[in-house]
Amino acid sequence: MSAKKDYYEVLGVPRSASAEDIKKAYRKLAIQHHPDKHKGDKKAEEKFKEIGEAYEVLSEPQKRDAYDRFGHRAFAPGAGMGGGGFHDPFEVFREVFSSGGVGGGIFGDIFEGAFGGGAGGRRGGRSNQGSDLRYDLEIDFLEAVLGCEKEITLRRPVPCSSCEGTGAASGSKVVTCSTCRGQGQVAVNRGFFSIAQTCPKCGGSGQSIQHPCKKCHGEGRVEENARIKLKIPAGVDTGSRLRSAGQGEAGPRGGKAGDLYVVLSVASHPVFQREEEDLFCEVPVSFTQLALGSEISVPSLDGELKLRIPPGTASDKVFRLRDQGVPSLSGRGRGDLHIRVRIEVPKHLNSAQKDALEQFGRLCDESTHPEGHSFLEKARKLFKG
Repeated sequence: MSAKKDYYEVLGVPRSASAEDIKKAYRKLAIQHHPDKHKGDKKAEEKFKEIGEAYEVLSEPQKRDAYDRFGHRAFAPGAGMGGGGFHDPFEVFREVFSSGGVGGGIFGDIFEGAFGGGAGGRRGGRSNQGSDLRYDLEIDFLEAVLGCEKEITLRRPVPCSSCEGTGAASGSKVVTCSTCRGQGQVAVNRGFFSIAQTCPKCGGSGQSIQHPCKKCHGEGRVEENARIKLKIPAGVDTGSRLRSAGQGEAGPRGGKAGDLYVVLSVASHPVFQREEEDLFCEVPVSFTQLALGSEISVPSLDGELKLRIPPGTASDKVFRLRDQGVPSLSGRGRGDLHIRVRIEVPKHLNSAQKDALEQFGRLCDESTHPEGHSFLEKARKLFKG
């Protein structure tokens, strides 16, 4: 298995990149490698996931700080986020000091005590905590900007119905582990130092079962399909992450369930382009509409709107319609809608239309096209030089 690439390298940004630079780089790459543009391309799909994983870490200060200090070591397989979970940076620090890599177990003991850890402090804590889960969900553009409700199905460990999550068969008792005496850890002597390690018999829970439940084999949980309803707020975008508390994996033997994190991917739209909370739209218009002025219909999230074009409007002119953009996730207003009018040159003219345009051309003079005349004068002077 090849080593993971550096997250900064994946997004193409330096380690000194600001949060805004990281966000811009992610959006650009996410659009470039979106599965919609590469149907059936497994490499593009893997690249898209790799980009999302890198952004998930570097976009959050705590995760980024841990990654900068410990690299991929800060994220262990099988812990949280559906296999790419985030470890508490203190936990990583504990592992470094307690493994003998930096001075041996005495430093680990000091660190555990200072931060409320140690054998007693960790018993029944992280070991019984269910893992967080990650679910990637693609939604429509309008669903993202207007908000919607979705129902997803995922397979996850849930409390065993036979033993009610205890892991013990009917009539059996859960007793204190005889190996660690309920501490969840055992001390291992290495020379002058004593190092605390997870109890191999109870797995750190501090308890053992006389007769395990036959359905869950003493785990206290079994895998089942779950249907979960999600309320997606208006204004989300690609990379937005929703947290559903307690909807992750159930903890072993009655442990607290983890959380579910839904990472969103938004499909492109045929009419609108989006930048933050602003929308952009290009509308084709005729030469006469720009020259004489007119009122045209333009699309918006709320339906058709009327836009007045003043006489003599140039092609590529941008009109801003305030508060017609994407609703803010904070609930404070909306962005703007920017309409760019672009002249549409007719490609197929009949004889009457051609005659009318030729006659119009003959009637045009310097006053009709002052910019063109000024440009020609400048060009003549340049060549006369």
